[in-house]
Amino acid sequence: MASKKSTLLDPDVKLLQALADPTRLAIVRELASAPEVCACDLTSCCDVRQPTVSHHLKVLREAGVVESERRGTWIYYRLAPDAAGRLQSLAVELSGAARLIPVSALRRPVPATASTSGLPQA
Repeated sequence: MASKKSTLLDPDVKLLQALADPTRLAIVRELASAPEVCACDLTSCCDVRQPTVSHHLKVLREAGVVESERRGTWIYYRLAPDAAGRLQSLAVELSGAARLIPVSALRRPVPATASTSGLPQA
């Protein structure tokens, strides 16, 4: 069994914990519907006040789910480009589905010392 400390540091655990909260999931769904959203506009989707939204955004940012950009006094949020891929990889791993291996990984590299000089020439 993994220790509590190592479990808390596991990025998959942080990702799933961040998404397990109903307010944070509502924020992620709102962000998925637009390229970016100002933090001040997220209070309407979650029915919570601004300090609570800020706390949830911090949790999502620390888990790598969202990215932010400050513009003057406003902060705009968007989903992190790799967040969906991380979830997909985790789902594949947990489902036990076979992972596809890229064709390039199946090709054997040609050794640098190999040459065709040992072959009979026509």
